[in-house]
Amino acid sequence: MSRKMVTIDGCSAAAHVAHATNEVIAIYPITPSSGMGEISDAKSAAGEKNIWGTIPKVVEMQSEGGAAGAVHGSLQAGALTTTFTASQGLLLMIPNMYKIAGELTPTVFHVSARAVAAQALSIFGDHSDVMACRQTGWTMLCSNNVQEVMDFALIAQAAALESRVPVLHYFDGFRTSHEVQKVEELTMSDMKSMIDDDLVAAHRSRSLSPDHPVLRGTAQNPDVYFHGRETVNVYYDKVPGIVQAQMDKFAKLTGRQYNLVDYVGHPQAERVVVLQGSGCEAMEELILHLVAQGEKVGMLKVRLFLPFPIKQFCKTLPASVKKITVLDRTKEPGSIGEPLYQSVRTAIG
Repeated sequence: MSRKMVTIDGCSAAAHVAHATNEVIAIYPITPSSGMGEISDAKSAAGEKNIWGTIPKVVEMQSEGGAAGAVHGSLQAGALTTTFTASQGLLLMIPNMYKIAGELTPTVFHVSARAVAAQALSIFGDHSDVMACRQTGWTMLCSNNVQEVMDFALIAQAAALESRVPVLHYFDGFRTSHEVQKVEELTMSDMKSMIDDDLVAAHRSRSLSPDHPVLRGTAQNPDVYFHGRETVNVYYDKVPGIVQAQMDKFAKLTGRQYNLVDYVGHPQAERVVVLQGSGCEAMEELILHLVAQGEKVGMLKVRLFLPFPIKQFCKTLPASVKKITVLDRTKEPGSIGEPLYQSVRTAIG
């Protein structure tokens, strides 16, 4: 099936994949993520089907906390389920996010990253919302432009099903969520090719049912609880390899190759910047301009933020580098450094 070029924004790109690869979508509006829920609702109202030939059930709850609870319950029942959110809305989902990750339940939350209100509310943005979730145990994958939003939405879904670690797929609110670009639209065939039906069946087999009862949601004392936390390490160790394998599979399908960390610039760069999000687009233009003028500079685009791909990061970083600048899109007062900076310092230390 040939692919067509479409002119859409980031929210439309995410909703295109999310609606096609899920069965239940629990939503609650919050700027600038509302478009993803509205588009999904319109698709289902119009009878548009997902890749399995069913119409996803879209339900609007009374808060983001309710949406996250509905997602958690639906996932436990064996349905492929997603939601969309940003800013304080995402923070209200954190308690359920701990449970979803702790129970190794695959899902993808699509987040149009936005500032969390501090001294004032702002509907525009930074990464303070998604960075507040890095302790929950979710894989964190960042897309930089509208094409990547669509592509990574699918890669995230495939990786979550294989790894069983849920994915927080995020992109910059307004800067990417509402930016209109011409992109190559993924077909239903593309999405079917990326989603392994055996992994979907495995997810269903883990559902709560009186036909095969299991015990979940227990209370544990610290001697047992922390042992349980340590047992999940083997799942997280596999995540970078799984995400890269899905990126490689996607490349064979579409011709667009992504890596956990992508490098742009002079092969012997002495000065390198590290960043993620829409800033990569402008920085790439600057880097290529400076390289053309003879400057030994480069940039690293961090696609997979968590689990941080230490080996891939160090391998991608030019050995000639003398100075590294890390550009975070958030402010954490009192910290010894923002999240991306701390990850980079630890990785190269």
